[in-house]
Amino acid sequence: MLSLLGAGPLHPYGMRRLIKTWGKDEVVNIGERANLYKTIRRLHEAGLIAVRATERDQQYPERTVYELTEEGRRTWMAWLTDMLASPRNEYPAFPAALSFAMMLDPDEFAGLLARRLEATRARLAQLDSDLWDGHEGLPRITRIETEYQRAMADAEARWLSSLTDDLRSGSLSWGYDQIATQAAEDYSHAGGQAGAGSNPVRPT
Repeated sequence: MLSLLGAGPLHPYGMRRLIKTWGKDEVVNIGERANLYKTIRRLHEAGLIAVRATERDQQYPERTVYELTEEGRRTWMAWLTDMLASPRNEYPAFPAALSFAMMLDPDEFAGLLARRLEATRARLAQLDSDLWDGHEGLPRITRIETEYQRAMADAEARWLSSLTDDLRSGSLSWGYDQIATQAAEDYSHAGGQAGAGSNPVRPT
């Protein structure tokens, strides 16, 4: 929101429309309109944006136009530069799921990865299209987030393909009992009751 207002005063509908027009809804979640208004309210309460004017038109509901305050401009630049320069662990869902893939049978896991690989390749094709369709004449900087998404999707597809091959060949394998026994030992060492997790039963 601060970045949009950095380009000039806007009302919430205009912000949402620009996000969609510029394709930024691929990296900014605006699926719930209420969340947009909540964000605007928080920024206003924090003194980062201010009301510039209220537009009245018979064809549309009353619209409040917002602009950056000086504090908002300083905060916007500080946030933007920090987010660009400093990597963070954002805890995405896929690595979290991978961390417990050992609870599955290797063949079952391979099947799931094959499905993800198919979806990732379809995503790659869509990103290739997004990179060029409708962007003729626009500078490259306007779509570098799509370049990044494509690079990440391409790397994931290559890794998924390699990992699936390892699972299919048997070079990557494990047994559920082995994992459950190790978990019981680690639980015991961490101060759990002796014998907890013994006699593991494979979930169905």
